[in-house]
Amino acid sequence: MTSGLDRPPATVRFNPFTAEFRSDPYPAYRALREAAPVHRALGMWVLTRHADVRAVLHDRSFAADLIPRLVAERAGAAADPGMARVARLAQGSLVFTEGPAHARLRGLVNRVFTRAAVAGLRDAVAARVRDLAGRLPAAGEGVVDVVAEFAAPLPVAVLTDWMALPAELAGRVPDWTHDVRFLLEPGLVQPAGIARVAGVVAEFTAALEAVVEERRAHPGDDLVSRLLAARAGSGDRFTAEEIAFLCIMCFVAGTETTTALIGSAVLALLHHPREPERLRTAPAHASAVVAETLRHQTPLQLTKRVATRPHRVGDQEIRPGDQVLLCLGAANRDPAVFPRPDEFDSSRDTTAHLAFGHGVHGCLGAGLATLQATVALEELARRGFGWRPAPGDGVVWQDDSVILRGPERLPVVAAG
Repeated sequence: MTSGLDRPPATVRFNPFTAEFRSDPYPAYRALREAAPVHRALGMWVLTRHADVRAVLHDRSFAADLIPRLVAERAGAAADPGMARVARLAQGSLVFTEGPAHARLRGLVNRVFTRAAVAGLRDAVAARVRDLAGRLPAAGEGVVDVVAEFAAPLPVAVLTDWMALPAELAGRVPDWTHDVRFLLEPGLVQPAGIARVAGVVAEFTAALEAVVEERRAHPGDDLVSRLLAARAGSGDRFTAEEIAFLCIMCFVAGTETTTALIGSAVLALLHHPREPERLRTAPAHASAVVAETLRHQTPLQLTKRVATRPHRVGDQEIRPGDQVLLCLGAANRDPAVFPRPDEFDSSRDTTAHLAFGHGVHGCLGAGLATLQATVALEELARRGFGWRPAPGDGVVWQDDSVILRGPERLPVVAAG
């Protein structure tokens, strides 16, 4: 018999698989936050208040290793021997590790992903942005899809540049990344999809391990060389497979989310005319636009944790082993923290946003994603940001991921 705690009020239901939710999840978040902020659905607890989401992210007794467990289960059920590698990729990802394994990886990675290292990429990012922006059509030259022609190529190019990957490998990265990214949502992947992912991971890993060995013989100033040179206090270092896995996860976690961020920022500028004017007069305001976009249209909408001890959240008891879905997009529109949360306002204080998580599992690539989006908007502002939505305003939101939010297609025309 189902307990009363498992049944939300009849008027509130969380279902992220509907077309309405994919198009606009915020009415559903609002209803949950107001009527059932600690909501039982789909076999898990769904949290939508900023305070609750932040508290769970901060509390290390909520474990982040659920995805590797699910991937390992799928790997164990598959006949493909390559699934063992897929399981190692998931289990060795910094995003999902816990305890000593997480401390080891973080200690090594933090020696490479420093603020200074990211800041040092600004000129390279700017060069890529100028190149992509220079290819966009001028007034009267027709419709352009900002996502396909600008927002999507940029983060892939930036990472392949930083890793100094050969051109033939760099060209395969986007498709490989798209396939491997589904490991973040293993419950949605069918058996045939798992087999495809295993094959892609094998190819991707082998190609990157070859790069690692080449850099071992001929080190440079690129990311792979820096990862090879990283040492912990005990002399611990990354293995070649670990470096390959880390590079794969850089693409998985850092390309489609950054694409979503840039696309959503451009969309916000198109629909809030005062914002482009601010940028044209002060391109440095781009960082504030990016921060508000992270809050208003959070690229990574959902993340999961598992309780390892009893907790009380709101008026509900969460037991050890319970899965908890943290709605980052809902938390970032909580009126208790952000007045007029559904309005896009780049002048607001966004310091409390949770778009990059919080605590020890905060996003490693936050600085690089922010840098790319900021430089992109600065360049578009310098060029006048003379775009308007294409006739019909054919914005298409991506719908092949539950956790990711961003425009998949954003057609614009340059104003005459």
